[in-house]
Amino acid sequence: MIPLTVKLHDFLPVNIQQFNTGATNPLNTTGSINTGEGSLATKPQAFYDRRLLEIRRPREFFHRKLAQVRDMPKNYGDTVNFRRIRRLQPALEPLTEGVTPEGDEAQVTAISATTSQYGKYMIFTDVVDFQSVDPILAEYNEEQGHQANETLDIVVREELHAGSNVFYAGGHTSREALTVSDHPTIDDFRKMRLQMKSNHVPTINGKYVALVSPAVVMDLMDDEKFVKAYEIAQNAKPFIDGEIADLYGIKFVEVDNPKVFAGEGAEGADVHSSLLLGRQAYGITRIKGQGDIQNITKALGSAGTDDPLNQRQSIGWKVNAFVAKRLDEAAIIRYESVPKNASSFYAYEGEHA
Repeated sequence: MIPLTVKLHDFLPVNIQQFNTGATNPLNTTGSINTGEGSLATKPQAFYDRRLLEIRRPREFFHRKLAQVRDMPKNYGDTVNFRRIRRLQPALEPLTEGVTPEGDEAQVTAISATTSQYGKYMIFTDVVDFQSVDPILAEYNEEQGHQANETLDIVVREELHAGSNVFYAGGHTSREALTVSDHPTIDDFRKMRLQMKSNHVPTINGKYVALVSPAVVMDLMDDEKFVKAYEIAQNAKPFIDGEIADLYGIKFVEVDNPKVFAGEGAEGADVHSSLLLGRQAYGITRIKGQGDIQNITKALGSAGTDDPLNQRQSIGWKVNAFVAKRLDEAAIIRYESVPKNASSFYAYEGEHA
């Protein structure tokens, strides 16, 4: 990252460091932060705050919202077991008086997953007063919340897109065969819905849910069948933020953080991956009583002899036990296509400027 130096009257320089556990080269940024001294110590520095530009980031994170959540008790190890019972077939044979029929056998499938820890923190020097109202600290505290949520969103997204149930646009059978002409269509989504119905996949509040990229949405809006159905159903109430349409028994939700297989189609085409989801398709974990994310603040002097002059303090976040796991492959269909504007939108693969 390029060092950023801001020079304003009555502002002192401070080093901001962000560390990735195990990294050999921590990120260093030098800036200028209000120390909160003098008559302005107890008041928000609105003059400075207006100079903090809004960070470009995904607006919403959807991949966790439709998951089954499993609370893990503390100190129970790092393995969680999801269980699924088999579907019982209709009992069509009439009973015979006095004859006990053959019973069904209970079959339970256990799906195990190993949790992981995630986290980040930032170091501030002692010239920053955590008790003062400083916009830099407030902004970074909020940004860390977005960082944590985006981290978990990507973890879930990668698990969902690693499934084996795939539908390719244009009738193809592999990603490598997809060309720039294999655009997403509403007919493909209707075929996937039929597949789920045929496999008796339960719906989510009466509908299946499609998570699609903005580029896929743009193509669907050019599809006459999509437009006509949208005009009829446009008064339907959305059940989730980001929902753009409720058509053909499918809730379409636009995601800002989609999966894109850049350059993996025919002749380097960028392949966008959408998801069609049914109920109980996947699960995630959290520590019981803690939620997903913990905010951690370390004050000056909290490091003991490692910080003998009380020169460092930190803010950070940590997830103690998290994992995403596909639970029902039939309830997750990955739809791969090449939108007309595929190259103009990429998933998060690094720092947002």
